[in-house]
Amino acid sequence: MKKSLKQRSSDHHRGIYFIGTTPPKIDTDFESVSTIADKLLARLDEISFDGLIIYDIQDETSRIDTPRPFPFKATHDSGTYAQLINQKSGKPVIAYKSVAGLDEQGFNEWLSRAWYQNNVRDLVLVGSPSTQVTSSLPLNDAYRVLAEHSQQFYLGGVAIAERHLSKKNEHIRLLGKSTHGCEYYITQAVYNAQATIDMLTSYAQECASNNVQPNRIILTFSPCGSAKTLDFINWLGVSVPEHTSKRILSAADPLYESIKINHSNLLQILAAVIPLNIPLGLNIESLTNRKTEIDASILMYKLLKGTMDQALAQNQIDQFVLNK
Repeated sequence: MKKSLKQRSSDHHRGIYFIGTTPPKIDTDFESVSTIADKLLARLDEISFDGLIIYDIQDETSRIDTPRPFPFKATHDSGTYAQLINQKSGKPVIAYKSVAGLDEQGFNEWLSRAWYQNNVRDLVLVGSPSTQVTSSLPLNDAYRVLAEHSQQFYLGGVAIAERHLSKKNEHIRLLGKSTHGCEYYITQAVYNAQATIDMLTSYAQECASNNVQPNRIILTFSPCGSAKTLDFINWLGVSVPEHTSKRILSAADPLYESIKINHSNLLQILAAVIPLNIPLGLNIESLTNRKTEIDASILMYKLLKGTMDQALAQNQIDQFVLNK
């Protein structure tokens, strides 16, 4: 019998590993959607991973005045695409769901459809992209609707180091989300290692103060092969230090340089965070549909997964020696 994602994640000594992707555009016919899914999974044939993450893309123009580098276009429903990917891959799939455009009844109906029709078991809820926009269903209300639903999803939340950078309270938000049933958190793309380290250190300290075990943190990394992709990364609210931007853009091969930067950032994070006993995971995504960046994300996955596996194994050995 195949293990559920929750069962796989229960061993806090091992990492769990994901590939992140988005559903095809809404005007893509079903046959083409199926072909796109096949192509993605064919690329993943050569790697070992625990599951996939399907994002629910929102129109975030209310969050920022700068024009979106890549025009927004609605996509197929994340739950429907998660079902297709799950059927084709046999792997667990985490479906993101934006609740901002729904009311309680609409969200409840989506949950039932996701569970009974789409076979979605693993879920991350996302609220409104901006405090300037009044949502018909605030995130806390969505958590309540979910708690009252007849089925129990394996629920995760979003961790945003950039918010911690400015407000210094993301660790409190993470603990708050756990009271709503969140059992793991997925970061947005990491390009500022120190911001992530600060957030996770504060989170570990807050958990210790409250005498609770930290939830698993799944670190997201994405390659960057061009100035336009970098503009998009910045537009999404990802913190990219100025020296990092310059290093990527001035490199002979920006894509290769971004992989080296991501690897270096992961090494820094692991060195700082593994001693805090936070269970970790890894999510690799390509933020564009450019073939070179998608292929680079697979190569980067291999490198970063190997790095995390080695660091976690070394930590287990160190603990074993210490406790002899």
